[in-house]
Amino acid sequence: MPSNDTTKSQNSTQERLPKQEGFSVSLLTTNLSQPHNILYGPDNTLWITERFAKNITRIDPSSGLELNSMPVPNVHQSEGQDGLMGMTFDPDFNNTHHIYIAYTYDAADASEELDRRTKITRFTYDSTAGTITEPMDVIKGLSGSTDHNSGRMTFGQDGMLYYTIGDQGKNYLSYYCLENQAQELLMAADQIAAQNWTAYEGKVLRMNPDGSIPSDNPTINGLLNHIFTYGHRNAQGIAMGPSGDLYISEHGDKSDDEVNHLEADGNYGWPYTAGYNDKQAYQFVNWSAAENCEDLTFTNIAPPPAGVPVMNESEFGASNFMPPLHTFYTVDNGYNFTVPGCDYVCWPTVAPSSLRLYTADVIPGWENTFLMTTLKAGRIFQLALNENGTALARDPVELFRSENRYRDVAFDPDGRTLVHYSYSDIKII
Repeated sequence: MPSNDTTKSQNSTQERLPKQEGFSVSLLTTNLSQPHNILYGPDNTLWITERFAKNITRIDPSSGLELNSMPVPNVHQSEGQDGLMGMTFDPDFNNTHHIYIAYTYDAADASEELDRRTKITRFTYDSTAGTITEPMDVIKGLSGSTDHNSGRMTFGQDGMLYYTIGDQGKNYLSYYCLENQAQELLMAADQIAAQNWTAYEGKVLRMNPDGSIPSDNPTINGLLNHIFTYGHRNAQGIAMGPSGDLYISEHGDKSDDEVNHLEADGNYGWPYTAGYNDKQAYQFVNWSAAENCEDLTFTNIAPPPAGVPVMNESEFGASNFMPPLHTFYTVDNGYNFTVPGCDYVCWPTVAPSSLRLYTADVIPGWENTFLMTTLKAGRIFQLALNENGTALARDPVELFRSENRYRDVAFDPDGRTLVHYSYSDIKII
């Protein structure tokens, strides 16, 4: 929150977020259960998804008091990155009272083993009772995982609902023997009829508000489906830019976190390339294609064992490849990823966790720029676009840094910045 007052408020705290020149910092609320998505609602309150508690919680942005907590039914949360994820308001919320929520659920019968899936459900907010009612599944049966779900969504200027779905962590860590589907496209109409959405992994989806396929979606492989763009790893941020175009922020592997400008039918390269397709510090190691994969020990540092297929970036030449607007960070082939005692903390990445457009004119130099939160070294970056939105106008500016994991950021109508962490706290800047 911009301030010329150096007086520390009663609940102000600086132990984790250093005070920036011209800003004050205070704790708004705490004791939340893995807050994931924060929105400043049309009703002038803060709406928060609690991933572990499976609740939508409304907070008074002035006092920090909880107004009401609304359980979301049938959410399955067990470990890792599953549970209650993204949400967005119907553009006509004041009339419809609709809110869209993404979450993982168990699609199995009671007698069967867990079948973790993801759905987007539309609820109606009952302001009198303080509850969400009338659930309607917009789309269900999407892949669900404990890793790389992504799970962010927004309405575009065109009135369509856009949803990021990650690659589910396939061909990586615990899921290294499962084939990565980020480059897989629907091949037959019967897949759509059967709602077989496996090929939607690692994509940005575009759908009508009721979940149906828009008639002007890209026709890919001769099929009209929900896929808007593909070749994504884990896009945890999506936002509409000043001109109405869409942008995402996504996690890279050991390098090359990306900020991307979305264009219909664009191929963003993953897992065949990371970052700019510059043939630097990345090869696609296809563990899932190795014989006896389960007998191998996964590593993304050491060279893979014999028999694991390896693809160089030079072999990827898609004509519709869309390079990122910016990476955090691109390094050369000589980069040392094995600093003793440091591991992934020292990798050239920031772990981008959300992306929001700041439109107010309260803070000089911020109007119509993006703010991107990160999970590593708790940073907030400011990203300014050029006039036509096809490139960054300048290098990103690091605004704040702390020891926390910044999960999301939201702005109130007065232009104040609200930040919440991965674990329990919300702070106001």
